[in-house]
Amino acid sequence: MFIRDIYSDRNPVISFEIFPPKRDYPLSTVYETVDALHDLKPDFISVTYGAGGSSRERTVEIASELKSRWGIAPLAHLTCLGSSREEIDGVLDRLEGAGIRNVLALRGDPPGDGSPAAEGPFRYAADLIGHIHEKAPGKFCVAAAAYPEGHVECDSPEMDLENLKRKVGCGVDILMSQLFFDNEIFFRFAEKLDKAGINAPLAAGIMPILKVSQISRIVSLCGASIPPRSARLMARYEHSPEALYQAGIAYATEQIVDLVAWGVRGIHLYTMNRPDAARSIMANITSVRKTRSPLNNQSA
Repeated sequence: MFIRDIYSDRNPVISFEIFPPKRDYPLSTVYETVDALHDLKPDFISVTYGAGGSSRERTVEIASELKSRWGIAPLAHLTCLGSSREEIDGVLDRLEGAGIRNVLALRGDPPGDGSPAAEGPFRYAADLIGHIHEKAPGKFCVAAAAYPEGHVECDSPEMDLENLKRKVGCGVDILMSQLFFDNEIFFRFAEKLDKAGINAPLAAGIMPILKVSQISRIVSLCGASIPPRSARLMARYEHSPEALYQAGIAYATEQIVDLVAWGVRGIHLYTMNRPDAARSIMANITSVRKTRSPLNNQSA
C-alpha cells in the first residue's frame, strides 16, 4: 500500500520510527521492539538508515519483515550521499522485489567515523527523489524530510524553504518533519508551507524526552531548539530517570493532543526503539485514536 493513500483515507495518520540495531547486535532485538508495538496498530512504521548508508541491508530486511510478518506498511529510509547510481538502484530493486513501495528519500549524513563522504552523483535529496521517479516511475510513494526550524546546514529559513519547494517539485508525496519541542514553531512552519503553495501532507515528528544526554546529542546534530519549558523539565529531572520518563511522556502527550486539535495531518513518533514509551503515549491519546476520521480538510 502506498502511504499517500493512507493519508487520503484517515486523519490523523499515526506512525512510528524504529532503527536497525548496530552490526554486532542481532536483528531479533528490533523485532522484539516491533512485537511490542504492532498491537498499537500504527498506520505505518519507518525504518532508518545508518550514517553513510551503513545499515542499508538491514533497513531493507527489517522493512520486508514489517510487511510480511506483521502486515504493517513499511517506510524505508534511503540516503544518497556518497552512493553511486548502481548502489541506489540496487537498493530500489531490492525494495521493489520485497513489495516495499514507500521510501523516505534523504540526503543523509557523512560516515559516522568522521571521514568525508565519497564523491557521488547525488548531492541533495532532490537529486535522489528525481532519480527514483526516473528509474521506477509510479513504483514508489516518496516521502521527504521537512525542517520546522530550518536545516542545520542551511544559511537562512528562506533558502531552506526554497530547497523544500525544489524537493516537492521533484515528486514528493508526504513530508515528515524533524523533531521539535515547541508546537508554535510547527504551526508557523505549516503556515509558511501553505503560503508557499506546498500542499503535500505534513506529519509532525515527536520525540519524547526520556534521557537528557540523548536529547542533547540529537538537538546538537539536527539544530532543533529546546524551549524554556523543556529545558526546565530536563534540568529538574536529569538525575531522576523515572521522574524524567513520566514528565517526558506527559510532555509528548500534550504536544500530540494540541497538534491533533489544531488539525495536523500526521503524528510520527520517534520511538528510539523504546516500545514502553510508545505504549504509554498511545494509551494517553486513546481518545485521539478513537475519533480519527476520513480526511475532510487540507488545514495542514
